[in-house]
Amino acid sequence: MRRRVKVLYIFTIVLVASLYVASLYADEPLDKTGVDDPTDEMREGAEKPNTAQIKREDFFDDLDIFADVLTLVNANYVREVSSKEMIYGALDGMLLSLDSHSSFLTPDDYKDIKMETLGEFGGLGIKITIRDNVLTVVSPLEDTPADKAGILSGDQIIKIDDESTQNFSLDDTVSRLRGIPGTSVRITVRRGDELKEFVIKRATIKIQSVKRAMIIMDDIGYIRIADFQQYTAGDLEKELRRLIKKNMRSLILDLRNNPGGLLISAVRVSEKFLKKDDIIVSTQGRIQQQNTVFKSGSIRPYLDLPMVILINGGSASASEIVAGSLKDNNRAVIIGEKTFGKGSVQTVIPLKDGSAVRLTTSLYLTPSGEIIHEKGIMPDLQVQYIRYQPKEDEPAISEETPFIEILNKDNQVQAAIELLKDKDRYTALRDKTEKAVVTEAS
Repeated sequence: MRRRVKVLYIFTIVLVASLYVASLYADEPLDKTGVDDPTDEMREGAEKPNTAQIKREDFFDDLDIFADVLTLVNANYVREVSSKEMIYGALDGMLLSLDSHSSFLTPDDYKDIKMETLGEFGGLGIKITIRDNVLTVVSPLEDTPADKAGILSGDQIIKIDDESTQNFSLDDTVSRLRGIPGTSVRITVRRGDELKEFVIKRATIKIQSVKRAMIIMDDIGYIRIADFQQYTAGDLEKELRRLIKKNMRSLILDLRNNPGGLLISAVRVSEKFLKKDDIIVSTQGRIQQQNTVFKSGSIRPYLDLPMVILINGGSASASEIVAGSLKDNNRAVIIGEKTFGKGSVQTVIPLKDGSAVRLTTSLYLTPSGEIIHEKGIMPDLQVQYIRYQPKEDEPAISEETPFIEILNKDNQVQAAIELLKDKDRYTALRDKTEKAVVTEAS
């Protein structure tokens, strides 16, 4: 009995002290600088989350139940369990009960997500989420083991190394997929009505965010953004200047299979093509501090560059922010297929022991007020991707195929080129004077 009282006493003191410290920062606004799971917010230093009022009587009654269980486990469980193990487990369960994106991050987990946003980590190169209670691939990252193995956006991960993923959290999955470069992992996915098994060798994942920048026809430029990292906007600026020197007069920005990244990176990429003070995206949460409007602050934007943005079901999060902002501001025509629909904000809040809490705090809205989450961005010109089928005397597309040849056989890219050449139709679609249409350009 004395031991139980001691545990309850210590836990209550720690909790009350934590609530008191948090309350000191209750009126500070959220810092929307962002780091992504796809698009999380990273919170460092003295910035603290808003703390809502809790009914004290109910709270401490519930806390008493928690202390009862903590004491029972501590005294009677089959093996000795450390207090940290019990508390971490309780925090993990509490956050997972909220939604599929909120979670508790151990110190190692927290280090991993910080490393990922810098563009290098070990694993398969795959972005995942939980959709309809099933682990689902958002998109494989370009030129990674998962991409080369044939993993596709929308694949449902059923097993990892013959272990069912039914009760896996996102963090459970990431910890199993990552590992020492050179080792392999077996995953089973459901694709439609078919089950497929892949054995994929892990590698050190180095993500080049801005890539494949080139003039692809006459004065039409092409730039692919694979994901949104810390230096994406700066790298994009360099490529834009380089292509303009090569007489680029219009641009195809390819965001297909781009699973997202840093919120601030998406904002800085968007504002390169928008007038000052144009709305890029807004967030809407339960409390006032979570409601923020992001506007363009660019001094010298590229306003005279006709643009097409390519999207598909693997475009998510930060990609959807860019596509939605340029679409709603009538700045670009969006071509391709509906995006994934991952538009919730996860704020990552560091804790003093090196762990962190990842908490869903708000939803993203496009400039016109449309919610992105679970709805996605619809293209202005819907073009279903048709995989190129080589003729009998023609070699199959492979890793050795020059990229310009791949683009020449990409029906969505060709639809973008045709539209940029037809200035009247481009203007009509961009300005929404022509309704969105569905086509299957070959």
